Amino acid sequence: MSEFSRNEPVGLDSGWEAGVPVPARPRGPLRRAVTGLAARLVADRKATVDAVVEAPAPVQPIDLADDARVTEVLELAEQVGEVALSAGTAVMDTSTRIEFMAATYGLAHCDIDVTYNSIRISADRGPTMPPASTMRVVHYRSLDFTRLAAVDRFTRRVRRELVPVEDARATLNSIVTAPHPYSRWVAASGWALLAASIALLLGGDVLVAAVSFATTMLIYRANRVLNQRRMPFFFQNVIGGVIAATPAVLLSTFAGRLDVNPSLIIAAGITALLSGAQLVGSVEDAITGAPITAAARMLEVMMLTGGIIAGIALTLRVADLLHAVAPPIIMTPARDVTNLPLKIVAGAVAAAAFALACYAERQALLVAGLSGAAATVCYLLGPQIGFGPVVSTGFAATVVGLAGGLMARRALTPPLVVAMAGIVPLLPGLRVYRGLAALLNSDLLNGFSQLFGAFSVGCALAAGVTLGEWFARELRRPHILQRFRGIRRPQPIRRRRGALD
Repeated sequence: MSEFSRNEPVGLDSGWEAGVPVPARPRGPLRRAVTGLAARLVADRKATVDAVVEAPAPVQPIDLADDARVTEVLELAEQVGEVALSAGTAVMDTSTRIEFMAATYGLAHCDIDVTYNSIRISADRGPTMPPASTMRVVHYRSLDFTRLAAVDRFTRRVRRELVPVEDARATLNSIVTAPHPYSRWVAASGWALLAASIALLLGGDVLVAAVSFATTMLIYRANRVLNQRRMPFFFQNVIGGVIAATPAVLLSTFAGRLDVNPSLIIAAGITALLSGAQLVGSVEDAITGAPITAAARMLEVMMLTGGIIAGIALTLRVADLLHAVAPPIIMTPARDVTNLPLKIVAGAVAAAAFALACYAERQALLVAGLSGAAATVCYLLGPQIGFGPVVSTGFAATVVGLAGGLMARRALTPPLVVAMAGIVPLLPGLRVYRGLAALLNSDLLNGFSQLFGAFSVGCALAAGVTLGEWFARELRRPHILQRFRGIRRPQPIRRRRGALD
């Protein structure tokens, strides 16, 4: 647990309210167990993104006439926004964090412009002084959910203790420049375990899962080397698509007698490559009123997906020229209720593996796994009650957003971490491959139908997460209201007829 998690409010039944001891109510064993479980999942805490609607009045505001102090506060606010934006946080939530940080130190009137890769702040200092402006360009970096959670807790500490600006900047710099909590090989194992779990979730056997594990390890290592040489991400995904499709072609050609489905290896590789895309943030920006950034992020997602498709298409075309056997297209639904316990476990492991690959904290891994298991159950049981794949996906994503928004409070993890990990088992990797293979076989109608279905599933995932997080925020009512639940409202005094005035 980081140092910024100390001094947090205690739970509901700890015998303290607003710093004042109150007598605990007697409860039975069952009620204590249920209340304890609820307190662990939905504790008396709010995520920073939910609690920064209004900034508190600063106790010691900075001197607005001091240009150096004002610039220092703006740099601090921009650095907080940079960490949130680079992790895929939506524009509105990023702007709220920046506004809160600036207002805490006295800059209550700021115009904030957050775009796809830049943050601009203009602070109004009154009619007698010119506004103070600053700008920061957000560069790409690997996802580090531990850094995002530490900055989230740092914002809590600033709100609670009003840390001096110099100390706040020093602490934030130490958070941003800190090394990853796990080694690169642990992250690589997380990506590989994610692919193996997806292969099992789609109905593959142990051989398919093992090949998917080894293939994704090779993809991670290759992209790591290419990233050091500053190769654009599009071509990195092309190489990743080639590596994902090659073992499937080899299995189809030289191990045709084995009862395996090599296309699931490609689907698992596609899912692993797509999981890092900022799909949730792009759709959430479009829904919450940031269309320019949403269009830029969506274009990035489409370009990265296009790179994967290009790599797989290139591999299949070369295999055709060499008279190799391409993986067959099996159009039967892969996600059904057969082997339901195994698939639920696979979905949970996939979500936890993604969180591990993104350097999430250990206590966040369990929350991510629960979120992935809940998403898998909702998606697999959706068709049993008459829902289609898009509606089932949207419903499952809504549950993920709701559960993530509630459970993340206890784990002191931003809801984005749980949401991104929870939807990983539902990414349409198999649909993308089916559509591509159909297009390569001149089946245009089926190919475009599968690709459009994959796009619809992706939008349903992001929209469902956004709706679920909104529900989570609406359910987070102040617990002080519960203290007055049994108090009757005062009734107006009715004057009797003939009474003296």
